[in-house]
Amino acid sequence: MARVVVAQRALKDLAELIQTRSLPADTGSMVRSSIEPLASFPQIGKLLTGRWRGFRLILGPWRWMLIVYLYDEPTNTVAILAIHDAREASSVTSEA
Repeated sequence: MARVVVAQRALKDLAELIQTRSLPADTGSMVRSSIEPLASFPQIGKLLTGRWRGFRLILGPWRWMLIVYLYDEPTNTVAILAIHDAREASSVTSEA
């Protein structure tokens, strides 16, 4: 089982999304459920390219919520680094 850690930046991203999108009170537990499979399947996420090369991406509890992470195989650690709204121009899926 991989160790899953959540970076402060990702926590900040999530708090901002909860506030600005008026997400439900249980959003944190819903996101936790979305990332739990990474402990068993750390490479399940889509491998990104371009400026995000090497990072991986899974969807959160909503199709617009992108959870960006890195998997470090030598330490068997998944690091959740950012949480984006796919609908924003600055999201990980934008080409800019």
